[in-house]
Amino acid sequence: MSPAAPFDRVAESLLAFWAEAGIDSMLLDEPLDRIEAGKFVAPKPADRKPAPPPPQAAPRGGPAADVASAVLEARRLAAQAPDLEALKAAIAGFDGCPLKFEGARQAVFARGAPDAPLLVIGEGPGAEEDARGEPFVGRAGRLLDRMLAAAGLSDRVFITNTVFWRPPGNRTPTPQEQATCLPFLERAIELVSPRMLLLVGAPSTKSMLKRSEGILSLRGRWFEWRSEAGNLELPAMPTLHPAFLLRQPGAKKKAWSDLLTLTERLDRPERGA
Repeated sequence: MSPAAPFDRVAESLLAFWAEAGIDSMLLDEPLDRIEAGKFVAPKPADRKPAPPPPQAAPRGGPAADVASAVLEARRLAAQAPDLEALKAAIAGFDGCPLKFEGARQAVFARGAPDAPLLVIGEGPGAEEDARGEPFVGRAGRLLDRMLAAAGLSDRVFITNTVFWRPPGNRTPTPQEQATCLPFLERAIELVSPRMLLLVGAPSTKSMLKRSEGILSLRGRWFEWRSEAGNLELPAMPTLHPAFLLRQPGAKKKAWSDLLTLTERLDRPERGA
């Protein structure tokens, strides 16, 4: 046997294997650069299919998301309320604020003297307020009551909020939600006819005074509040929210100073407001 015989058998076996695998040619008629052939070629712009448009989210709250129309409806209902009880009922029946449909149990309007010389405006209802139907009845509310009592104001206040339904998770109400509720709030101010406003916390202050500064720079100062229609004007003082005071007890002296300043002005009608 020649030395080439084992190699011939190996070659035959390999050729048979390639034939069974479907390889019928060892060489191509033309050279092929497989490195170049393996490169990715982006499709021409004309070949690209346009990406589908992103899905559009449904409007929040449906028709009630139209803030302008909701405000108009709120104004109409508020103007028709001859007294505070009728205003409370109008608020409860109003469907234009999305907060009403985001987990709130009920509308939370107000508490206090209907002819109070001081009207206190907070941010919005919390969990306890939502359950009981009255504003400022939780821990922060109890602290506010103690502060008002110490200043001699317990029976001289009417307390409400910028929105009348609890925001989910106790978040800050949006400017749109506050704007939707504002006609009812302004009608409450008109019916109570107070001599001045106490704005409790940053959201209330920014909404009522249209200011962007922080509450620490606004608190303790006098501002003139004017209604949207311009028919009502009252002196207004921002102060710290009692919930903030519970977290920062050292700030209580600042809020107490604000109340003393406000009470002093409230008790001198003969000198003018």
